[in-house]
Amino acid sequence: MSERPVVVTSAGAVRGRDDDRVSTWRGIRYAEPPTGRMRWRAPVPARPWDGVADAVRFGPAAPQRPNPSVPLAPGEPGGARLDEDCLFLNVVRPSADPPPGRPRPVMVWLHGGAYALGSSSQLVYHGDELVTSGDVVVVTLNYRLGALGFLDLGAAGVPGAESNVALRDVLLALRWVRDNIAAFGGDPARVTVFGQSAGAGLVTALLASPLAHGLFHRAIAQSPPAGSMYGPERSEVVARAFLERLGVRPDDAVALQHVPVERIVDAGAAVYADIPREHPGMLAFAPVVGDDVLPEAPLRILSEGRGMRVPLVIGTNRDEATLFRLMRSPLLPIRRAALQRMFQAMQEEQRAGGPDGARLPPPDRVLAAYRRAPLSRNVRIATDIAFRMPAVWAAAGHAEVAPTFLYRFDFAPPLLRLSGIGAAHATDLPYVWGEFGGLPRDPSFWLGGRRSADEVSRRMRARWASFAHGGAPGEGWPPYDAEQRATLLIDSEERVVPDLDGALRAGWGEQILSFR
Repeated sequence: MSERPVVVTSAGAVRGRDDDRVSTWRGIRYAEPPTGRMRWRAPVPARPWDGVADAVRFGPAAPQRPNPSVPLAPGEPGGARLDEDCLFLNVVRPSADPPPGRPRPVMVWLHGGAYALGSSSQLVYHGDELVTSGDVVVVTLNYRLGALGFLDLGAAGVPGAESNVALRDVLLALRWVRDNIAAFGGDPARVTVFGQSAGAGLVTALLASPLAHGLFHRAIAQSPPAGSMYGPERSEVVARAFLERLGVRPDDAVALQHVPVERIVDAGAAVYADIPREHPGMLAFAPVVGDDVLPEAPLRILSEGRGMRVPLVIGTNRDEATLFRLMRSPLLPIRRAALQRMFQAMQEEQRAGGPDGARLPPPDRVLAAYRRAPLSRNVRIATDIAFRMPAVWAAAGHAEVAPTFLYRFDFAPPLLRLSGIGAAHATDLPYVWGEFGGLPRDPSFWLGGRRSADEVSRRMRARWASFAHGGAPGEGWPPYDAEQRATLLIDSEERVVPDLDGALRAGWGEQILSFR
C-alpha cells in the first residue's frame, strides 16, 4: 500500500492515510451542508467534486454543548471542530487488500450520546483494533444532533420542516455505503449496522423503518433506549417549548433558517434539561413516530415480530443507571418521587386511551422482582424500564422472525465494582472497540483488572466480528427463543444462562410499556 491510498467514490476521489497496519479515510463528505434553507430538512447527497479530496482529518462534529465526559477529538490539532456542516463519515480497513473476490464485511457504527452529544471522532471509535482483529471494514459517521436533528418542528406548525432528519442522515449514509464501500474492499452485501445507547436506539428505528430495507443485513444494538420514541403529541410539546426558548414564532420559517446556530444549541440544551424534569422518563430529543421514516413505534414493531428480518444481537449492561445517578443526569428517573411521577403519567395515559397493550402491572408485582436488591431498587428499576426490559421485549419478538442473540454485559474492574458504579451505561464501549483511552495507566484499573479486561475485549471483538462475517456471534451462544431464553452473560468468565430475566419478566410482564 502507498502511504496515501486513493479511492474513487461516486462523488469523487479521496486520499487517505496508511501506516502499514490500517488504511484510514477520514472526513468524507456524504451530504451537502444542512444549513440555511436545509435546516430541519432531509439531507441531500454530496455533489461531485473535481480532483482528489484529502480525507485525513475528521469532519466537524455536530453542534452541541461541550461535555467533559464526552471528549470529541482528543489529540486532534485544535481539538474538536463543531459546525452545522457536519455530515461526514470515515472508513477504516486493514492495510492489506482482501483476497481477490472476497471483500471484507462492513460494520457501520452509530455513536451514542442521548441524541444530543458525541461524534465519530471520539478516540474510542477510531477502529484500528476492531478492523485488524476482526478483518472487517468499519464506517463511522456523524449525524445531526439535538434540536437540529430530532425536533419535529412541523408538529408545531413550522412550514417546510421535516421530521426525523437525523435518521434520514443515517439512511443517506447507509446508501453511500451501499454504493461506495466496494471501492474500499468492503462487501455491500454484508453490512452490519451497530450502535450504543442513542446509536442503538437508531438501530432499532432502522429495523422498524420501511426506508431502510436492503441497506443492511445484520444489526447489533448495545443498550438501546428502544421505548423512548414518541408520537406527534409529545413531539409538539417539545417543539413548542424549543420555539418559546428561542423566541421565534412557528410561522417565521425565514427566521429559523437564519438564527445563529449557537442560539439553537442553547435553546436545545435548555429544553434537553427541562423536559425530563417536567415529564420524568421522557427525552426531549429522540426519533419521532408517525412519519414515512418511522410509521410505528420500533419497540412495538420489534416486540410483535414485524421488524426487518435480519439477524440481531441485542443487550444491555448490568448497572446502566449508575452512570446517570453519578452524573446527576435528569434523563433517567432514579429518585423515588421521579419514578412515581413517571408511573402516574403512564397510568393517566392508559386511562386516556394510550397504546394498546401497554398495561402497567400492579406495583407489588413489580417490586417483588427487586426483593434481593432493596438498597439499589430505584437504580435497578430505572435500568430495567429504560434499557433491560425493552431489550428483552424486542428480543422475544424479533426471535420469531430472525436469529436473535441476547446478552448482558456484567464485567467491571475492581475499582468500578467497589465504587458502586459497576457495569454502568457505556462501560462496554472500550471492550467492543479494544480502546481503553490510550492511557498507559487507565484510572479504571488502578485496583487491577486490566488483564481480565483485555481478555473480555478480545472475546467481544471476536464475537461481534464473527457475527458481521455472517455467522453466529462466536461459539457457545445459542439464539434466543421462547423456550430456553438463552442469554450470554459477559464477564471475566462467560456463561450462557437460561431465562436470566425470568424474575423481571414476571414482575414487568410480557407486554411492552411505552408512552405515545
